[in-house]
Amino acid sequence: MTSNTSYYDVLGVKKDATQDDIKKAFRKLARTYHPDAGGDEKKFKEISEAYEVLSDPKKRKEYDQFLLLGSMGGNASRYGDYTSGGFNWADVINQAGGFGNMGNMGNVGGMGDFGNVDFASFMNGVSHKRPQKGSDLTLSLVISFDEAFTGTSRQVSFRIPSTSEKQSLKVDVPAGAVDGGKLRYRGRGEYGLRGGTRGDLIITTKVKPDPVFSRDGADVLMELPISIYDAALGCVVDVPTPEHKTVSIKIPAGTQDGKKFRLKNLGAPNVKRKGSRGALYVTVCVKIPTRLRDDERKALETLRTQDTRNYRKDVK
Repeated sequence: MTSNTSYYDVLGVKKDATQDDIKKAFRKLARTYHPDAGGDEKKFKEISEAYEVLSDPKKRKEYDQFLLLGSMGGNASRYGDYTSGGFNWADVINQAGGFGNMGNMGNVGGMGDFGNVDFASFMNGVSHKRPQKGSDLTLSLVISFDEAFTGTSRQVSFRIPSTSEKQSLKVDVPAGAVDGGKLRYRGRGEYGLRGGTRGDLIITTKVKPDPVFSRDGADVLMELPISIYDAALGCVVDVPTPEHKTVSIKIPAGTQDGKKFRLKNLGAPNVKRKGSRGALYVTVCVKIPTRLRDDERKALETLRTQDTRNYRKDVK
């Protein structure tokens, strides 16, 4: 940036431009000059530097005060380079007639609250900043239970906030993906400032519920309804697996409601331990008939009168 060029000139806006005007101007120029889009890196650094100052109301006010100094000698650049940190405030004081303590400049020459500006910290905070990495962007990806179990690929699109440009990316969801899992794609986030690297794109997987199965990490859970007769007498039941197969399990006589059976290696692939799988946990749910036929009621009443067990012996 030349000594006679202001940040307003760099962005192509007027000095009374609104924050929205400044933001729009930066986005338009960034789309053209960003290095990742084949633009001029030096020009993009100038644009980023100008936007960083003018988009911050406090920094913009301080910068406007800096420009105001130019009126004392025709050009503020005569005292040094604002962007390089070489601004010589001693020369400013001498050219302005010797103000002594800069903190007392508040009422000099109609310069407003100039005395409240902390120029030293401003120069250290703005002029000497190093390249800044861009912020991370986040995106949610909704997938089915089966897609999470076996893995899938999706093409996603997203926009870069600073430039509004649309970008696309192929997302590979690993087998065994969990609800709330994170996939990080480095260098696909927001653009950096002053030559800084791009941030990352973080994609969160959202797994839609399944009517039969649920997940606890790599383990798959399901409920198996059985009748009171099967629970009392025992039986063999075919149950579905997440891979759309069936497996037989033996329900012992006298099985209680809530009994859990563990079927090893029938769960989902473990994304944290490659090559391993979780288990399928089958929880028995004993169903009690809500309506009985007359013959069922009589049979059960006969069994109840013949049952001499004390089921509430531990309840006192």
